[in-house]
Amino acid sequence: MLHALSPLDGRYQNAILPLTPYFSEYGLIKYRIYVELEYLKALIGLPLPQLTTLSSEATKIINTVKEHFNAEEAARVKEIEIVTNHDVKAVEYYIKEKLRATLLQPYQEFV
Repeated sequence: MLHALSPLDGRYQNAILPLTPYFSEYGLIKYRIYVELEYLKALIGLPLPQLTTLSSEATKIINTVKEHFNAEEAARVKEIEIVTNHDVKAVEYYIKEKLRATLLQPYQEFV
């Protein structure tokens, strides 16, 4: 552990293990996606003329993207980040990629 970046990933690693789902890079990506998708659901709930035709099916699609997020999906975000060289843009492009084959495709720019 002499080469740990901080005591948190060194001698205190076992003590903070329960926090890794929230403060790891995986957690950061997961919750960024969560926030973006919740924001999209909030936009759908507003009386925006461009989104008034969306049904409850749109919310189901958004929830499915959130529920199926896992380490493999996070790895996909990291692949996108290699191209974009920007972590937040990678999240945006990942979500748009997930919506591309759904009824939400025409509304991708609201992400």
